[in-house]
Amino acid sequence: MNVNYQKELDRIISDMPAGASLLLHSCCAPCSSYVIKYLSDYFNITVFYYNPNITEQQEYLLRAREQKRLISEMDTKYRVNFLEGQWEPNMFFRCVSGHENDREGGERCKICYKMRIDETARLAKEKSFDFFCTTLTISPLKSSAVINDIGLKCASEHGVRWLPSDFKKRDGFKSSIELSKKYKLYRQNYCGCVFSRNK
Repeated sequence: MNVNYQKELDRIISDMPAGASLLLHSCCAPCSSYVIKYLSDYFNITVFYYNPNITEQQEYLLRAREQKRLISEMDTKYRVNFLEGQWEPNMFFRCVSGHENDREGGERCKICYKMRIDETARLAKEKSFDFFCTTLTISPLKSSAVINDIGLKCASEHGVRWLPSDFKKRDGFKSSIELSKKYKLYRQNYCGCVFSRNK
């Protein structure tokens, strides 16, 4: 059965008190731009920049700086905070060992989504956030069904509420491109891992 995750998100927003807390995993500033603009009308957001899949330290630090700069420059209804996770590329390589030659969007990518979403869920539980979510569904190259399925499983495992999403809907990806231009954001042309860079 196909699930309309945008409608699920609309339903949750309409039923919850304004200003609920959200731990939002972000892969980069460009992808987060539309998501922050949209969700900060309803949530107190903490952006969790956790991306051990980014192979090169210089690339990782550049994306982290851009994320912090975007948050500092955006006007939002509710305040947006920033939280940085550990940069652990060796952990990423251990997790995807044996999947180095998988196609893009295949099992290696699913393992990577799970690694980052699971850590977001763990931290959301530890810090008593009302919800957790990820910006990953804004990408036209990523399956929202796969990402939401992982999110729901992590929510069940950690006992914290997953916020379903398909941020591609309602021209979300197009808006992220426009916002990236507005804020002059660095837009990378690969997800961050050495395998995607070499494709």
